[in-house]
Amino acid sequence: MTASAAPAVVPPLTWLYVPGDRPGTVAKALASGADAVVIDLEDAVATDRKSYALRATAELLAEPRPAGSTPALHVRVNALTGPRAATEVRLLAALPALAGLRLPKVGTAADVGRAAAWAAAACPGRAEGVPPLYALLETALGVENAYAVATAHPALCGISLGEADLRAELGVRDEDGLGWVRGRTVVAARAAGLPPPPQSVFTDVRDTEALALSCARGRAMGFLGRAALHPRQLPVIERAFLPTAEEVERAVEVVKAATARAGACALPDGRFVDAAVVAAARRVLALATRRPR
Repeated sequence: MTASAAPAVVPPLTWLYVPGDRPGTVAKALASGADAVVIDLEDAVATDRKSYALRATAELLAEPRPAGSTPALHVRVNALTGPRAATEVRLLAALPALAGLRLPKVGTAADVGRAAAWAAAACPGRAEGVPPLYALLETALGVENAYAVATAHPALCGISLGEADLRAELGVRDEDGLGWVRGRTVVAARAAGLPPPPQSVFTDVRDTEALALSCARGRAMGFLGRAALHPRQLPVIERAFLPTAEEVERAVEVVKAATARAGACALPDGRFVDAAVVAAARRVLALATRRPR
């Protein structure tokens, strides 16, 4: 164990969804301060507006952006089993401003492989290969296959839950009914070597107090960050997932102890420190470098 190991990489904390058929709303989202803006071609867009949404999104993503620009631009395509997804993936995959494709209602590893094949065929000259893919688990089958999905393809960079569809399919009426599903998703992501998943959207955009409580529960379960439906939710989410001053202080003590002594050791207050504890402390310190709103 050494303190000079590479610093932890912090994934986005805030993912703001915005309808793809409303360019003005998309423009506002880009100035919202979100870490990632997810342009939605699926649920947020009426059927008769989907073709327009795709054209508008492709036009936006065709304009190159400086490396490391924020927010990162992602697109949620339509269901992979439907008639639109293949066209959408093939059109968007090679566009220079695209940071990731979010795949809805993924049920099996084969779903990911199919989307990756569409993307690969569309961008043979793209230096970085297939763009990052993110699988949304929104069905009982998807949850059952969570680990297989999470390890389906090298381009898959994350999994997360889509709880609205899942609640409807499972007949879940309260938060307790999703506890096992949420834990399963966190475990599958980490077992696959992926970042901790972000929480699903909180649909009441006005009740920020309830949102904060929900985020605190999600953080305790191992989630990191959250999808949002409105910019007013962003600072609440960010505050909920940033470490407290006490957590930062404890993390600094752990890293200092690892620097001073190789191998496992105990702090003066009795806390045991090993490689896993140091890795967790580094994640805390990486998060602490962010400035809250």
